[in-house]
Amino acid sequence: MKILSIGNSFSQDAHRWLYDVCKSADKEIYNANIYYGGCSLVSNWDFYVNDRAEYDYEIKGVPTRKITLREALTAEKWDIITYQQASHESGKYERYKPFLCDLHKVVKEACPSAKFYIHQTWAYEIDSTHPSFVHYNSDQHYMYDCLSDAYRKAAESINADIIPAGDVIQYLRDNISEFDYKNGGYSLNQDGFHLSHGYGRYAASLTWYCKLFSGNANDVSFVPKICDDEKLVRAIKAAVNKVLSE
Repeated sequence: MKILSIGNSFSQDAHRWLYDVCKSADKEIYNANIYYGGCSLVSNWDFYVNDRAEYDYEIKGVPTRKITLREALTAEKWDIITYQQASHESGKYERYKPFLCDLHKVVKEACPSAKFYIHQTWAYEIDSTHPSFVHYNSDQHYMYDCLSDAYRKAAESINADIIPAGDVIQYLRDNISEFDYKNGGYSLNQDGFHLSHGYGRYAASLTWYCKLFSGNANDVSFVPKICDDEKLVRAIKAAVNKVLSE
């Protein structure tokens, strides 16, 4: 399976352990991410219209060269293509229009056999210092509610499925005491907005595997060395299975 994400640093988070996760479940993938920091849908559209080579073309998380969107779409015969909004605009549905639909039209023309997904990103940590957090009243649950609604509408607008990484991260925060950051648990973020290198990114990669392959997280044997608590690994796998079964 060949996967292309039209993304930013949040798709970097999701892709970090994705190849290893899939391989350990006997699923071979070729995963690419075209990366531009903080890239929004409007920026993606601008880069396409002006044919600007602004993206880093990352294969299995490793940057290779600069690339345009047009080049990336024809670099391989992609089976899966994912879109996402920049985190700071993720809960503002008006910022998806018309750029997502316009982008999807040209991407679908270039890759008619691909299946399309929306990568649902996550809310910021409760004490995040990201300057855009104030647009969500500096409230994690409010941001989560906003982005959940916006991503649902976005997926419906292009008839795409959702990879619910944001749902999984929020479920872990709200239901697993070890990830209850407010009360002394681990944060699933490294800096208040990007996912933590271990458990956060692992949860996202498991979510992608289970969604793309209709898989079960318990079929995954790979665990990053940085995730050294077996109880938390089991809790993450259970959370992924629960969220994706609903």
